[in-house]
Parts: sequence; C-alpha cells; structure tokens
Amino acid sequence: MAIIGRPNVGKSSLLNRLVGQKISITSPKPQTTRHRITGIFTDARGQILFVDTPGIHQGSGRDALNRQLNRTARSGFDGVDLLLWVVQAGRFTEEDAAVLRLVQDAKLPTVLLVNKVDLVTNKADLLPFLTQMQARQDFVALYPLSARRDRGFDGLLSLIFTQLPLGEPVFSPDEVTTVTTRFMAAEIIREKLARLLHDELPYKTTVLIERYAESAERVEIDGVIYVARDSQKGIVIGRAGAKLKEIGVQARQDLERLLQQSVMLRLWVKVREDWADDERAVHALGYQLPE
Repeated sequence: MAIIGRPNVGKSSLLNRLVGQKISITSPKPQTTRHRITGIFTDARGQILFVDTPGIHQGSGRDALNRQLNRTARSGFDGVDLLLWVVQAGRFTEEDAAVLRLVQDAKLPTVLLVNKVDLVTNKADLLPFLTQMQARQDFVALYPLSARRDRGFDGLLSLIFTQLPLGEPVFSPDEVTTVTTRFMAAEIIREKLARLLHDELPYKTTVLIERYAESAERVEIDGVIYVARDSQKGIVIGRAGAKLKEIGVQARQDLERLLQQSVMLRLWVKVREDWADDERAVHALGYQLPE
C-alpha cells in the first residue's frame, strides 16, 4: 500500500511507527522525504509492504528537482492495492485538494488517516472536520491518530490487513526495508542537515556517499554535501567548521545505532552550481524512479 499526502503531514513518522523502526528520515522541513521508500511489516497475520513517497505539492515546474519529486510521489500509486491518504487534523489545504484529485483518478480503495490529532486542543472541533472529510470521498475507513504519540497503530494495522489481497510473503520476516545501508547513510546525514540548520538550510542541498567500506572493525563512510551556490558552503560548514562537525557527530551516532558497529564518517561540502535546475545533475545525484 502507498502512503500519500501533501508535504509535512507526517507520512515518514507514520511509516517508521508502522514498521517499528526508523527507516525514513523526518524533520519539520517540508519535502524532507525525497525518495520512494519501502517499509515491510510482518507478523502472524501476514506481511504488508508500505511505500512512503515525497509529499505531492503544487508548483512542480519550478526546477528539475521539484519535478522529479512529484514524479516520484505519483509513482507511489503504481502496483499498489490500497492507498493510505494522510491529512492533518483540522487543516485542508489546496495541496490536499490536489492529492484528493489524484486519489479520485486512481480509483483505488483508500483509507483516510487524520494525523496529528494531538495538536487539536478542543477535540470537539474534530467532529466537523471529520464529517467534511468523509463527504469528500467514499473511503474504506476514516482513521484519526497521532504518529508522534504512537497511538492507535495496532487497530490501523488490523484494518489494513482486512483490505489487502491474500498472497505469499515477498520478503523474509526479519526484513523491514528494501533500501541499502549506503542509502540510509546519505539520508541520515541529510536529516541532520535539516534539523541542525533549520531555516538556514538551503533547499538545494543533497548528500552523495562516495565511499562505503565495511570491515570487521568498523564501517568507513565518505559523504559529500552538495550545495548550489558558493555562498551556501559557509552556512553548512559554520564558524571554524563547528556546524559541519556537529552534523557529522550526530549522523555518526545514528549510524552506529543503526549498524551496531563503529563508524568512521568523513564529510565534505562541495558546490555544484544550480544542480537542482539540471535534469541530468538531479539524476546523477540519485533522484531517479526505482527500476
């Protein structure tokens, strides 16, 4: 099933909760998720494959990166049996309306998940919103929850199992994702960039792992942070290199927890002029639809 929605409604947090492990990075910045990521949940009831995608947003013609993100988001509809459309409790925007049109065109059974109910102070305000959403489409179910507070997930999984077709498991029970540890390393570094730089983070920033070497003693990772302007290098590096050092420390700690092994992480910051405006550069830096 595909997890879809506009940017910043909590799709990645939801995926991490559903599979019980952090496989998709999160931050308050919109468009943190830039790739199609598959999460795998298996228990005695069966196996569910979740596809997390970038948030579908308007203004996709701005540059090559935005166009690619929307193509990746729409690819989440391909080959799925069920949609999980995520909206924020009490808020329905033009971007939500655009996603609704895609849902209607897809003609797939859809569960509407109303996330972030913990942010609604007066719970009586939820009922009119839920009623309005129910009238927009014939949903399989409407399900309020809070991904941040980890509430209501077992019931949601039980609901999903009733809607999926029977078949043989695709993956072994101990697998939780199809992405590689090399990919996860780049994503973790990008998450630390978003969380530590906040509003200073240049949107046109990405990470490429140039070397990933495993041995019995440790994993060695060389990563390059690409920015689109020379003036943006200083933002990422910080005074006397302090910001880049902190990004590296936090990313290394997360990677060691993920890999259960010592990690040597080296980071560099390089300029690739206007890479997000160039289709070939966008593809070369890893933004492609999965084959």
